[in-house]
Amino acid sequence: MSRNPFDLPSDRVIALPEARIDALATMIARDQRELVAVVHRPSVRHAMPADVVHAAVDRLEQVAVELLPAWLPEAAQTTRPDTAGLAAIRAAAGARARRDHYPGTFLPDLAAFAVSARRAPTTLPLRTRAAALTRLVADAFGRRTVVMLVEPDAAEAAVVAAGAGWLVHHGGPAVWLTGGGAARVEGLPAYRVELPPPPPAPAGQAGPAVVGKPHPASDVEKLLEAALAAESWAAGRRWNQSHQSHPLSAPVRLDLLWPDERCVVEIDGPEHCRPDRFEADRQRDVQLQLDGYAVLRFTNARVIHDVGAVVQQIGEYLRNRRRGIPEGPLHGRR
Repeated sequence: MSRNPFDLPSDRVIALPEARIDALATMIARDQRELVAVVHRPSVRHAMPADVVHAAVDRLEQVAVELLPAWLPEAAQTTRPDTAGLAAIRAAAGARARRDHYPGTFLPDLAAFAVSARRAPTTLPLRTRAAALTRLVADAFGRRTVVMLVEPDAAEAAVVAAGAGWLVHHGGPAVWLTGGGAARVEGLPAYRVELPPPPPAPAGQAGPAVVGKPHPASDVEKLLEAALAAESWAAGRRWNQSHQSHPLSAPVRLDLLWPDERCVVEIDGPEHCRPDRFEADRQRDVQLQLDGYAVLRFTNARVIHDVGAVVQQIGEYLRNRRRGIPEGPLHGRR
């Protein structure tokens, strides 16, 4: 029997043999307000369930790092490539950890790692890290919990399911196994889900005009473009165009631009939290604002897991700009 994806259990390991992992993730991001979907594509084969657990926790940590400063707003103001800057980040993270009852030095260590790429040794048990990272990622999105989507190879599906069971039992994310490999796991509850196609464009209406294209190596840009393509207000957008403030300045590449509305959208991977990149981004933003542009910034993770909200915020800004209404804050990073 077919099930609505949002009626599926979000507190255990289940199999969705016929579900397409990208379509499922996109639907959750666009329409579900309770769950965060984290797509996990392991780069190596897993010999033991423990390998599955370590890889999944590393993936959750990567998402949490990409989300900074969504879970620590102070990081947007205090990141500096010096000892004082890291001390300020750790202090802010420590204050949140005490307020929200995160364990030990988990948040200060994670925040410092996000901005310095230097991981501090930890004595936290793996189960504690798994539970804390799951909670942090869900909190950053304002959602109830995290669902990790995995498409295991048939040969390792049983091992993946065993590791996933450990994660769920110890407070980590629910795990939904997709694809043919998921059907090979005995005793795993299996469901068939219906993933509706995207809504068709209105009859007789041409698609929004677009110049350029997403970078061929950027799945995040492709995901955002697919969402924008269904919106009539997104006409006039330009991907990966060069901008030069004046003839003597070095040109810069803009991820996404609406020139008529003087709006720039930048998509930041985890490297943008490094002190040198963070400072360079701020200098770019200031120059673009001096040139008359607003700059909306979103993390990779925000686009991947919450593309509907990202599109909504861009659309609200553009509509207000077109109506001549003051737009408020220029930065869309959350």
